[in-house]
Amino acid sequence: MTTVTFHMEGSRITGFEAAGHSGYAPAGEDIVCAAVTSAVRLVECTVNDVMGLGARVQVREEAAGISLRLPGGLAAPAESTCQSLLTGLMVYLAELHSEYPDFVEVLEA
Repeated sequence: MTTVTFHMEGSRITGFEAAGHSGYAPAGEDIVCAAVTSAVRLVECTVNDVMGLGARVQVREEAAGISLRLPGGLAAPAESTCQSLLTGLMVYLAELHSEYPDFVEVLEA
């Protein structure tokens, strides 16, 4: 199962961790794993490459996992955009969980 844990400070999403393989299908054929990976990569690339926050945002990649942490003190426009991106990711993954409840889990911590 793929587990995505969103880290919260009040209503602010400070980051997330995604870990594990969904197990829906063999590697290279797993549409659930591909959906999670694509969504996570889109957010990571937008925050780091498009918004230019790569020097401030912590991204760690490990075997079958990735985590992203936002720093405190972002300028208001960047904070707002990051919150929209992370909230959108959370909603998308919750919908994916509704479709594939045995293969993807979304948590808040």
